[in-house]
Amino acid sequence: MDLNKLKEISKLIRYWIIKSTTKAESGHPTSSFSAVELMVGLFFNKKFKFDLNNIANPNNDRIIFSKGHASPLFYSLWAIVGAIKEADLMCLRRFKSNLEGHPTSRFKYAEAATGSLGQGLSIGVGMAINAKYLDKLPYKTFVLIGDGEMAEGSQWEAIQLAAHYKLNNLIGILDVNRLGQCGETMYGHDIKSYKNKLKSFGWQVVVIKNGHSLPQINRAYNKALKSTKAPIMIIAKTIKGKGVSFLEDKNGYHGKVLDNNEAIKAIKELGDIDKKIRVKFLKPDNLQPNNKSIDLIKIPKYKQGEEVATRKVYGNALISIIHKFPNIVVLDGDVSNSTFSKDFKDKFPNNFFEMFIAEQNMVGTALGLSLRNKIPFVSSFSAFLTRGFDQIRMSQYSNNNVKFIGSHAGVSIGQDGPSQMGLEDISMFRSILKSVVLYPSDAMSMEKLILKAAEHKGLVYIRTTRNNTPVIYESNEDFLIGDNKIVRQSNNDKVVIIGSGITLHQAIKAYKELKEQNIFVKVIDLYSIKPINKDLLVKSIGNIKSIITVEDHYPDGGIGEAIKSILSDCDYNIYSLAVNKIPRSGATQTLLNFEEISSDAIISKTKKILRA
Repeated sequence: MDLNKLKEISKLIRYWIIKSTTKAESGHPTSSFSAVELMVGLFFNKKFKFDLNNIANPNNDRIIFSKGHASPLFYSLWAIVGAIKEADLMCLRRFKSNLEGHPTSRFKYAEAATGSLGQGLSIGVGMAINAKYLDKLPYKTFVLIGDGEMAEGSQWEAIQLAAHYKLNNLIGILDVNRLGQCGETMYGHDIKSYKNKLKSFGWQVVVIKNGHSLPQINRAYNKALKSTKAPIMIIAKTIKGKGVSFLEDKNGYHGKVLDNNEAIKAIKELGDIDKKIRVKFLKPDNLQPNNKSIDLIKIPKYKQGEEVATRKVYGNALISIIHKFPNIVVLDGDVSNSTFSKDFKDKFPNNFFEMFIAEQNMVGTALGLSLRNKIPFVSSFSAFLTRGFDQIRMSQYSNNNVKFIGSHAGVSIGQDGPSQMGLEDISMFRSILKSVVLYPSDAMSMEKLILKAAEHKGLVYIRTTRNNTPVIYESNEDFLIGDNKIVRQSNNDKVVIIGSGITLHQAIKAYKELKEQNIFVKVIDLYSIKPINKDLLVKSIGNIKSIITVEDHYPDGGIGEAIKSILSDCDYNIYSLAVNKIPRSGATQTLLNFEEISSDAIISKTKKILRA
């Protein structure tokens, strides 16, 4: 495109940034200004391919603003192509507007919700993996990155993995404008340090000495878009506040907007503005994703009484359903021989990606795959998934469809000790809006719930057990999200015991011993911890007024709190047995006894309730 026209577009975008943020009385105009030419050179100089009439076109290039606070720039770019109107820009950050302070999926051209810095590149890794290894499509994934977020460890997790998988379709654009929120960034304008670090990680690096020079930007994109064997990072030295002299390279203006008088002064400095400029994107290639059918693979059936750990069912359960869901992709963090995702890897290596010990990037990559219509199953020890909670939290704003499998949960794992014991995971995943939290107790329920997780659109967490447990359900048993199962009962039950996973088996053991003493209790398997169908639970409890919940989890946010919350307006006496002491290494039964969540503790509590 004509250089003068690109300059006019840049002026118009700066004008819109000033007008929209001043009207909103909030936003980040100076951070947006520093990347204007970088994005104008990408969007409007025949580099970015996008079918505006078909957002779902699988060949569209992807653009992620990891630097989400530059959203006024992001929205203005889409206005230039006519995707939104200038009037929409003037509603920035208003309650009913889709143009939020940081991009979310409410704005249909946003690939993912961003704004929690250090996450966009991981999402881009997922999209690039999808294009190169799964769909085998030519689209490029571009990620705009702020220099401040390069201090985040998640960035370097993504950088390592992108180099490992040779993602030559991934292009990062690093906006080195020197200033963060509270002062200079770690390396300021030292672009050489960024260059050396990225090259040492195996990336191809293209440096732009003047990140506002459109000719330099054009040459950089031309070089970056040439065939290479590695991911590419364009490092551009820019000026925060560029284009308005009294804002340029000034500290203290991050997240600070211009008042009306300052806005008038800034717009006057921009000069004449052509508000009618509109540009069309280049159309992408017309190729179809690499879809293939997969034949049914039968796996051995589990028999009642057989001792099988639910974690050992995971990989085989995926194998048994991938013919129905060929877009299943499995990611694991160097524990596939413990989570048993290895079984899936052995059968379908092309649908398995090793993420190594970098859980934040694993979650971000899974989100990127999810947003390209894959069904990612992410597996690790439940304790280690807590490392990626910010990525998990943010994924809910991107309409994600990621399934998390957390193994080695609770004190029941035994001798490995507290560092390996997931005792906060139920609480963590329950806190995510509209999440599903499942905790199967045997091989049969695990197999059925993996299928339900694949069918469900949205975030699902499944907690698995390290220890072998007996199969208690028959193969024709169905499991619905939100439901529960009565596994033991009589006509004389005085107390209801509600367990999940490992504690359900402790409750069954307690039931047998109490029955021998003519004390009768009902045992309920709460395999669906969230959601809980209140009507079905009340029906399962019946007329019994005393309830004991038992869980291998800390009390805060766990099963006991879930039950108390859902039954808060009912006339029940609810008692909770949970992990209340700092755990230590030891044998499984020793630890269950120590934390008072074993069958002996259940028996003791039951008798105490009945004596009262």
